[in-house]
Amino acid sequence: MLDEYLGQKVVIDLSSPFVCLGTLVRADDHFLELKNADFHDLRDTETSRENYVVASVRTGVKRNRKRVLLLWREVAAITRLDDVRDD
Repeated sequence: MLDEYLGQKVVIDLSSPFVCLGTLVRADDHFLELKNADFHDLRDTETSRENYVVASVRTGVKRNRKRVLLLWREVAAITRLDDVRDD
């Protein structure tokens, strides 16, 4: 099921106050690897998670990491960026 997300720009909601957007390039039993990622701490802004993600759909992913490894156990949801509704 995750294979259809490989090579796609994705939004990964974490159980913590972080959200990560980027291109999913690999996944194993413990980690997800994203390239050209925006690893965003939602505590740094007054914008909600949903508004931040929708703004990223409109303006593009604001890369601040070349590579990110995320622990599966921290992942709450994965969505293709193209599947985010902005209406």
